[in-house]
Amino acid sequence: MNVIDITDQLPLVDETPLDLHVLATNAQEAAAAFVAAGTAANTVRSYRSALAYWSAWLQLRYGQVLGDAPLPPTVAIQFVLDHLSRPLENGTWVHLLPPSIDAALVAARVKAQLGPLAFNTVSHRLSVLGKWHRIKEWDSPCEAPALKTLLRDARKAQARQGLSVRKKTAIVLEPLQALLATCSDGMRGVRDRALLLLAWSGGGRRRSEVVGLQVGDVRQLDADTWLYVLGATKTDTGGVRREKPLRGPAAQALSAWLAVAPADAGPLFRRLYKGGKVSTQGLSTDQIARIVQRRAQLAGLKGDWAAHSLRSGFVTEAGRQGIPLGEVMAMTEHRSVSTVMGYFQAGSLLSSRATTLMATAENNAGNVETTAASDNCV
Repeated sequence: MNVIDITDQLPLVDETPLDLHVLATNAQEAAAAFVAAGTAANTVRSYRSALAYWSAWLQLRYGQVLGDAPLPPTVAIQFVLDHLSRPLENGTWVHLLPPSIDAALVAARVKAQLGPLAFNTVSHRLSVLGKWHRIKEWDSPCEAPALKTLLRDARKAQARQGLSVRKKTAIVLEPLQALLATCSDGMRGVRDRALLLLAWSGGGRRRSEVVGLQVGDVRQLDADTWLYVLGATKTDTGGVRREKPLRGPAAQALSAWLAVAPADAGPLFRRLYKGGKVSTQGLSTDQIARIVQRRAQLAGLKGDWAAHSLRSGFVTEAGRQGIPLGEVMAMTEHRSVSTVMGYFQAGSLLSSRATTLMATAENNAGNVETTAASDNCV
């Protein structure tokens, strides 16, 4: 194919030609804006928090500013050893972060409290550091085999000593019913009941998905069925709108909320003023978590409750009731089977006959004895 030369047809422009190998400054800014706009707000906040911590730790530990140059794997390894506790022979746990630096990090308000960090926190901050290096087009220190081996062995060591990864308590059917029973406090109760049931019955929605729902995203099919629309989510960022059903009590609760707080547009779940007056402002993700925790406290439930408890509880309860995994994932939109299987299997095993072998054996033995006794009476 011949290339057509149209140079003579182009008008002259007063612009300096770009370097083929370097993005223009405004293009770099535009690319950064696209990345920021395409990243969930919670993720952006967690990245900023992690980078602030890295910056403070590096300055205190090494006298170096984050971003001047790529970091070697030894720094990432030192970060792990500074923040993950390890057991000694006498049964005590230690980590290498000097107490003065630990106190300085807390004083700078980049660290909540003195002491080691949780394994998941360390892993997240290493992940953010790796992404930072990739954005800078540097080799990531987090890909070093020595670091990966250290993390794997550290997790095993903590697990053997009883320091397992903490998970939020799952809201299965019985705790959910207890939460709903507290929703009798007027307008707030109507809203919270609709919110809890949509988040749980609607597929275990994330709190960011709940606060992102708009009034125009829901439509009623009949008295017992509503549909709500999901757009971009944590795992589906394509922007394709997908409809999910709400049926039974969840549909009825949503009808009740929209009846007392009608609106043509705006957030589906809004803040309330004193006296039950409905605001035009939507709830924040933190407020979703506080609603769950407040209702659990009112219900007198023991556990570590959070907004994620609704999502894990939906999957666990689906396992308890024998719902096929494919149908569950179609509602939750989990991409990874391994992620959802932990909750699903925990629920399904609760109703498994394999958990009642002793009771089954004793019942069978009792039946045999009863039959033998009956035979002797004939």
